[in-house]
Amino acid sequence: MDVSDLRIALFSGNYNMTVDGANKALNRLVGYLLEQGAAVRVYSPTVANPDFEPTGDLVSVPSFAIPGRAEYRIPVSFSSRVRQDIAEFAPNILHISSPDRVSRQAAAWARRRKLPVACSVHTRFETYFRYYNLSFVEPLMVAWLRKLYRKCDALIAPSESFAQVLREQRMNYDIGIWTRGVERDIFHPGRRDMAWRQSLNIADETPVIAFLGRLVMEKGLDVFADTIDQLERRGVPHEVVVIGEGPAGEWFESRLPNARFVGFQGGEDLARALASCDMFFNPSVTETFGNVTLEAMACGLPVVAARATGSASIVKHGITGFLVSPGSIGSFADDLELYCRDWALRAMHGAAALHESGAYRWDVINKSVADTYLRLIRQKQRRRG
Repeated sequence: MDVSDLRIALFSGNYNMTVDGANKALNRLVGYLLEQGAAVRVYSPTVANPDFEPTGDLVSVPSFAIPGRAEYRIPVSFSSRVRQDIAEFAPNILHISSPDRVSRQAAAWARRRKLPVACSVHTRFETYFRYYNLSFVEPLMVAWLRKLYRKCDALIAPSESFAQVLREQRMNYDIGIWTRGVERDIFHPGRRDMAWRQSLNIADETPVIAFLGRLVMEKGLDVFADTIDQLERRGVPHEVVVIGEGPAGEWFESRLPNARFVGFQGGEDLARALASCDMFFNPSVTETFGNVTLEAMACGLPVVAARATGSASIVKHGITGFLVSPGSIGSFADDLELYCRDWALRAMHGAAALHESGAYRWDVINKSVADTYLRLIRQKQRRRG
């Protein structure tokens, strides 16, 4: 058996409704598999006007909008229509990428037919409650996730640091790594555009701190703002450029009245915005990999990030950036101040970050997932035999 013999049914909670690192990676994976001759059918909630066109065949599953977050939808039913479609497609492996009800039902459907189930884990869902004063829910969420993950044949994590967390949580004993790649033809230092900076009234000599991500509290917006406050109190010369949009955007703008908010940017516009900054600050602890961090590194930016899953696997402390204990405002400010005041160090770490990003190539990375599929199918066949 090889990749061209694969028939993959992929269940996603958000395949193309809104842009995020997880669904961009899933679409790239499906594109790679199709190019290798595999058959893929994707099952996900859909909306009338998605952020981008899906890669491959997409079957809509019943869903409803999340109250207060209408840009996202929750899958609710593994309906008879979906069951008939997947039965006719006749997959030889099931891949789920979110722990929602429909993915759980699909996994149960596959187990009854003795099909292997792979689960890619893209988000530290249990950490979200910390940002909404609901930390007491976190152990319950861990137990709820474990109930699903232990029933899968394998988990696929985007970083070794996150895989270790999953092992410590006893989520599964078969955990593979599916990192992320970066489009080097789009993200590179040559995208730097001083005229674009000047259009934001930023002086050429002023160091610029970049934020990139969806503007939601779980991205560490409060930590970011508190750190910038410290820099201002210390009199550190700097400017802030915020790239992204989201439901917490109004709150973030009120907290950072002097920052430049440039909204959502994609493709070459995103690369220009990143490359035109001087350093990248990512205080989030919810990422399992950190696509935005890798894109910033590919643009030649040194990184200051929380020492958490994702960033801890990408950023080399003291070489391509600095890793700081989560929530340590003073330490974040210390490292950002160092970059703001030391141009040579900033340039040296930025060059190292650019070099490090070159190791993340999409085809090699996606091949590892295809290899996992083939291994799980062979293992299931041997057990049945």
